[in-house]
Amino acid sequence: MNAHDPHAHPSHRIWAFAFGYFAAYVPYTILTKGVTSGTIAEPPWSGTAILPVATFASAVGMMIFLTAKGWWGYAARGRLFGREWPRPRLVTLLSGVATAAIVLTTTLAYSFDGISVLFAMLLMRGGVLLLAPIVDQVTGRKASTIPWYSWAGSGLALVALVVAFADDGGSELTAVAAANIAVYLGGYFFRLRWMSKHAKPTGPDAHARRVAFFVEEQMVATPLALVGLAVLAVALPGGFGEELRRGFTELPTHLGAFALVVLLGVCSQFTGIFGALILLEPQENAYTVPVNRASSILAGVVSSFLAVALFGAAAPSGFELAGASIVVLAILALSWPLFAERARRRRGVVAA
Repeated sequence: MNAHDPHAHPSHRIWAFAFGYFAAYVPYTILTKGVTSGTIAEPPWSGTAILPVATFASAVGMMIFLTAKGWWGYAARGRLFGREWPRPRLVTLLSGVATAAIVLTTTLAYSFDGISVLFAMLLMRGGVLLLAPIVDQVTGRKASTIPWYSWAGSGLALVALVVAFADDGGSELTAVAAANIAVYLGGYFFRLRWMSKHAKPTGPDAHARRVAFFVEEQMVATPLALVGLAVLAVALPGGFGEELRRGFTELPTHLGAFALVVLLGVCSQFTGIFGALILLEPQENAYTVPVNRASSILAGVVSSFLAVALFGAAAPSGFELAGASIVVLAILALSWPLFAERARRRRGVVAA
């Protein structure tokens, strides 16, 4: 099967990306919760204060990754100072802006008091699951062409969200936390729409188009987020601006906390890398988004129990664990094409 065939069935590749996403998300969430709660760094640093260093580390990690992969050559080119440089196109520039918003709001979401990692994760991930089939429709993919396992995966993951929200954790969702999640979901709506229209592979140049979109989006997202934080730190009065200024000026002088925040920033970038690669796979959003979301929700379960063991945090509620269990069912539904393909191969071997 051609890996770049736009009509190819889901392959093992997307699940390799999903594992990478999971493996990066666990330390990212644990470190974020630990640094902001003060359990692994003294003094505790607010979610706002860690953003500058974490975003800088993410930007450096992105540059190193793209250079190591040799992917800069896929980007569009522009001339500056007599030389050609990689540059984003308008659509990837806009998608990079949306991704920058997602990066910042994700880190903030795990730092709010009174909201568990798993609850925040289920809320954000479930919201994106709602968006996936809507984006498919908006971008012209007919519902009748979306296979049953994609609908099943989306539906089960949405049920997981409803179950988790049935707990009383939602009563602690402050207006600021809700606004943060709204920005996160808005970023994903536009990002998925632009990906679907411009990056889902079609034709023999599928791989080049996918990598070009990835490179151009990534080269915008974290640098833009860092510049935006610097502007806000200078321009904003009050608590939010003060915390950003602490992040730029004070946090680097606390070497232990600084090292931990650099590490969580690198982990954050790898979640961005693997997450984007999942979403850029050629299948419909109703398939790729649940794979992406399920990976992070399972990471949230593991992170929650690690937080209990390491920091003495409150254990996940029964509702949250029930929601996570339903996510496992969603993963099984989404894995159906791989199981079916393996069964077909076995039958072929037997027949031969």
